[in-house]
Amino acid sequence: MSDPTAALYVRLPHAEFDKLDRAAEALRTNKKALVTTLVSHYVDPDSAAGLLRLRAIAAAMPRRVTVDLPEQGMTVGHHAFTPSPRPEVLTPQQAAELLQVTEDEVLALAEAGTLPGRRIGEQWRFSRPALIAWLAGS
Repeated sequence: MSDPTAALYVRLPHAEFDKLDRAAEALRTNKKALVTTLVSHYVDPDSAAGLLRLRAIAAAMPRRVTVDLPEQGMTVGHHAFTPSPRPEVLTPQQAAELLQVTEDEVLALAEAGTLPGRRIGEQWRFSRPALIAWLAGS
């Protein structure tokens, strides 16, 4: 016969863990039995009223983000994302992305002297502000 249970691994904030631990001790039961009973009594995802109650509870909770990192496994928690600063000097590929054209078009315009840029040896480089001004027609 297969196991009728499934594993649940969660990390609780210390305050909530302590409350659960004290409640299980006061009721002389284990945390598994207490959580099972709480879920069976208060979690009803199959009815509109049950989902409404759960949505009200979930709205008051802070949101969590799970990021799956290929080399480091799974990380769970809060994170603030800050975009990296935009480079002031662009490669032809980056200039093409900025202008939303192909790299070949950027290089052709640069070779023709139409697009502001500088050749350094065999490579082209472009100033982001100069490209924006050129695009704006300034």
